[in-house]
Amino acid sequence: MTWEKSCGALVVRREKEKYFILMIRHKAGGHRSFPKGHMEAGETEYATALREVMEETSSRIAIVSDFRSTVSYSPSPGIMKEVVYFLAFTTSADIQAREGEIAEVEWVPLEEAEGCLTHENDKTVFRAAMERMQRMTVQIK
Repeated sequence: MTWEKSCGALVVRREKEKYFILMIRHKAGGHRSFPKGHMEAGETEYATALREVMEETSSRIAIVSDFRSTVSYSPSPGIMKEVVYFLAFTTSADIQAREGEIAEVEWVPLEEAEGCLTHENDKTVFRAAMERMQRMTVQIK
């Protein structure tokens, strides 16, 4: 069994009184999820998440919460993948999909986000992140 590890983030942005979450839509299968990618040698989980979100969406983010959620799944026979997600924020609406595997990046209103997700793992992480966000004392600007 081969193990792979990826890190990413659920990126939230506030515009006036409305909240949005950053999602990517994959070319392969067309499913929506959150930006993530493989760790590189010597990289921390945080550094991987920051780099991967930037590479996939062109969004600069800040991880300002202690939220950390891990999911595991098998993308193909003989491979197990662990993905670590953080809760992150940005003040910029500017995003752009990386050429290649990503078909689209989009800001989805928070109240519509869970219904857009394909995989139950993503829905579980989303619900946990939203619970944590509601308990945060830091104001999102």
